[in-house]
Amino acid sequence: MRSFFKRDNIWLGMGVALVVPVLIFFLLILINSFSGKDHLLQKDTMQLIAIFVNLIPFRYYLVRVKADRTGRGILLITIIMALVYFYFNIEL
Repeated sequence: MRSFFKRDNIWLGMGVALVVPVLIFFLLILINSFSGKDHLLQKDTMQLIAIFVNLIPFRYYLVRVKADRTGRGILLITIIMALVYFYFNIEL
C-alpha cells in the first residue's frame, strides 16, 4: 500500500486532492461542534482551510517524492476548488 502513494500519476494526485479537503472539513466541523462555543470557526473559514491544506501533500509530492505528475494533479484540483469557492462566496 505504501508504494501505491509513491507513484507518479496525475489521477493519484487528483484523488488525494479530493479526499484530503473532505476529511479536513469534516474534522473541522467536529472540532467546531465540540468546542463549546457557538462558532469557533465560520463555515467559510473552514472551507478555505480545507481547500488550502492541499498545499501540504502538494509540497510532499513535489519536493520529497519528486512526483511531478501527482503534484500537478493536486494543484489542478486545488485551483479548481479555490475558483469554485471564490465564485460562490463573493458578496457584491
